[in-house]
Amino acid sequence: MEPILVIMAAGMGSRYGGNKQLDQITEQGDIIMDFSLYDAWQAGFKRVCFIIKHDFEEVFREHIENGAGKKYEVYYAFQEGTDLPEGYTLPEGRTKPWGTGQAVLAARDIIDAPFAVINADDYYGKEGFVKIYDFLMSKADASHNCMVGFEVEKTLSENGTVSRGICKAKDGLLTDIVEHLKIAKEPELNEDGTPNPLAGKVTDTYDDGTKEIIPSDSPVSMNLWGFGTEYMEVLKAGFIVALDRILAENPMKGEYYIQTPINSQIAEGSATYEVLTSSDKWFGVTYKEDKPEVVKKFASLKADGTYPEYLWQ
Repeated sequence: MEPILVIMAAGMGSRYGGNKQLDQITEQGDIIMDFSLYDAWQAGFKRVCFIIKHDFEEVFREHIENGAGKKYEVYYAFQEGTDLPEGYTLPEGRTKPWGTGQAVLAARDIIDAPFAVINADDYYGKEGFVKIYDFLMSKADASHNCMVGFEVEKTLSENGTVSRGICKAKDGLLTDIVEHLKIAKEPELNEDGTPNPLAGKVTDTYDDGTKEIIPSDSPVSMNLWGFGTEYMEVLKAGFIVALDRILAENPMKGEYYIQTPINSQIAEGSATYEVLTSSDKWFGVTYKEDKPEVVKKFASLKADGTYPEYLWQ
């Protein structure tokens, strides 16, 4: 079966302050996702499943039908807080989605082939899509999946901290992935004007204020994953385990990440994950203040011929 591209577009972007997935960033009305769709199409993808919310279904469908929908075979799935395994209910007062793992599970009745997963609001560049499509066509199976890693220093925002999955690899295979929630590049001075001994280093700040230095070339997951069809069953089983933990420890905000079961698989030896690398620079709009620079970058990419003025004509 032809690989399917799964795009997670249900989140509203709490740091951004709105639905950044549909925020236009070119004069022609493109959104960031359009460039990923264009790159994926050029790489070979012909089927796409969008994971969205019913709240903005109409405007989302209209945008796709007038653009990428002219090329792709399109499917839709909906992430809902009440979409839980039998025996579980949504805690009263919880409005936050359950995370990327549950988002992908929303497409469980659609995915019938090896699949790639991306975020709607990230720009990955062309190289990653070529590599992940080739992997899905030739290597993906029940015990061998992949990810495309980006250097952490190339994935930061100048306007605040970001969350990143820091990865470790050996002989081209993933050995560990740890979620870090407040990563940033340290400024030259502290807030009180004194010199900062960590200036220029990438750090993660913990709740107690302590900092951990993250090597600037550490590979990070930007949710550009490639899975065999069977990974949906792994996600299903992992969600139950994660729910028990979330409901006990943090029922209002705990999340189930798409990569949560991966460390367990690696430790058990039940699956391997090939780490593909991309030399492209990631960028996105984590914060509203990121948008002007992103607008300039896409204008430049059209001006230099990397992309046509109108993507889908």
